[in-house]
Amino acid sequence: MSPQGIAKLIGVGLLIFCGVIMASSGTFVVKPGYRGVEVTMGRVSPTYKPEGFGLRAPFITTITQISIRQQTAEDKAECYSADLQQITVDLKVLFRVPESSVVKLFQEFYGDPFQSLVAPRVQEALKEVAALQSAEQIVKNREAIKTRSLEIARRKVGPLLVIEDIVIQNIALTKELEHAIEAKMVQEQEASKSKYLQQRVQIEADTAVIRAKGEAESIMIRGDALKQNPAFVDLQIVDKWDGIAPIVIGGGDKVMMSLQDLERLKSQKSHAPATPTQPEKPNAPARR
Repeated sequence: MSPQGIAKLIGVGLLIFCGVIMASSGTFVVKPGYRGVEVTMGRVSPTYKPEGFGLRAPFITTITQISIRQQTAEDKAECYSADLQQITVDLKVLFRVPESSVVKLFQEFYGDPFQSLVAPRVQEALKEVAALQSAEQIVKNREAIKTRSLEIARRKVGPLLVIEDIVIQNIALTKELEHAIEAKMVQEQEASKSKYLQQRVQIEADTAVIRAKGEAESIMIRGDALKQNPAFVDLQIVDKWDGIAPIVIGGGDKVMMSLQDLERLKSQKSHAPATPTQPEKPNAPARR
């Protein structure tokens, strides 16, 4: 190959290489779930770049991608309760960057938005809420502590970031405080059990009194009814009579017997075997 042909080949290669470099530096692709911030020679564009393909000025413009997806970060907060007990809270924070804050967040804050914005506000909110509650109340009112802390943290962060939720994973107390709370809870349970037993006994006693009053009133009503209607007793006797006429026999103590029972006794007596009589003794011989 002649020197002219080699030079032409090198020139074509250089043109292709420069074209590839220009094409790669003059285009960009924003990934799904991200928004791009355009910076041209140190100047930030006031509008963000949406996801997808785009063009830019080669070599002088850069595109920084910021995630707008929901993110989850773990954190730990050390607080003091109203009774000056140290409490350690392990938590997770769910947050995201809204589209409207992408450019401002890039311009005004450096580094991870959670570490620079979210974590300090959440910890501060937890400390404020814990300082108003005793250690026992913090353990019992876990959901209320979380709700109140979330409200305060959102107010502190403002519209720059969106805190979706705070998940309290664990509340750690000192061993002495745990034993004291456990002992108190056992005492409260025993007191509740004793109170329940007392209420049960009182209810049973009240029920017995009500039943006795009811029976007494029923007896009084029946007594008054019998006084006003003497024939009611005769009516009861007639209703319960089985058709057997009674007869009274006996001496001092009267014995109530029916005619059928009397006939049965007579029948048994007539069929009973006769009592054997003793033989007469022979006459003694006369003495001479």
